[in-house]
Amino acid sequence: MNISVIGYGYWGSKHVRVLSAMPDVNVAVVDGNRDRLTQASEAFSNVTTFESVGDALEFSDAVVIATPPLTHATLAQQALEAGVHVMVEKPMAHSSETAATLVDTAERNGLVLMVGHTFEYNAAVWRLREAIVSGELGDVFYIDSSRLNLGLYQSDVNVLWDLAPHDVSIANYLLGSSPTAVSAWGTAHASGDLTDVAHMRLDYTDLNVTAYIHVSWLDPTKVRRVTVAGSAKMAVYDDLAGDERLRIYDKGYDRPPEFTDFSEYLTIRQGDIHIPHLVMNEPLAVEIRHFLDCIRTGATPRTDGESALRVVRVLEAADLSLKRDGGPIEIEHD
Repeated sequence: MNISVIGYGYWGSKHVRVLSAMPDVNVAVVDGNRDRLTQASEAFSNVTTFESVGDALEFSDAVVIATPPLTHATLAQQALEAGVHVMVEKPMAHSSETAATLVDTAERNGLVLMVGHTFEYNAAVWRLREAIVSGELGDVFYIDSSRLNLGLYQSDVNVLWDLAPHDVSIANYLLGSSPTAVSAWGTAHASGDLTDVAHMRLDYTDLNVTAYIHVSWLDPTKVRRVTVAGSAKMAVYDDLAGDERLRIYDKGYDRPPEFTDFSEYLTIRQGDIHIPHLVMNEPLAVEIRHFLDCIRTGATPRTDGESALRVVRVLEAADLSLKRDGGPIEIEHD
């Protein structure tokens, strides 16, 4: 299979590394910057290089798009119209209308369209979903997610479009649903007009669950953490915690049998902490293998165009909420 990686930046170089180690795959790197092509050739002697996307599409059975976010949809549409399978980094598009067009084009041409919501290929996130679906956590009360760092500012999108796609996709995956309303608050501090610190509230009214998301380019510590509070147990997924990425806490509140109001106090329950054993394969490698398998078998990707469209709708609504001082924006899903 001939696969071209369009864009040899931070993420593009990671895709090339993973693909170059896979058998039966011929890898090409596409970038208009000749210095980057030279770097790719020096790092991976077996890759082909192209400066032109058009030339690369003639070579390719599939492409991985790892360019700046505002170019994703245009390049994906070009590839799909050329009859080439597409995996595109998040966000898939910058509007729900454009995202829907990509989904329609892929379906019409019988092509795989997949989006790089990498955390849906993470063993800790899989195990956390299992704890929810099996009822181990009881009824889910809320999800709280934080994705913070200092730096890595983007020039074409705000912090919501840069970081929050991961957290929205994780929440949707864990709950098996999509939010019906979104509220967002944010401020631009060091980045001109681009919001660099933001909070979101996602309302999953069908489940009576709320998800809270905090994203920031302006925080002194790196944080990648998701908390799920349930009626029976609680869980914390910390992607920076090494072998203890997931902890399940037998903690919470017990109500008296005849509990009616807060004149009868809740009793705090303090139990054990369980750290599940996880077989942690690199999520990006798992994701790329899944992409190749879907091309070969015709299967629908876990993170297909439809799931990406749902994420884009949330981000689009969040942007509108920012302009309305945090007012809730309802979302309609097909």
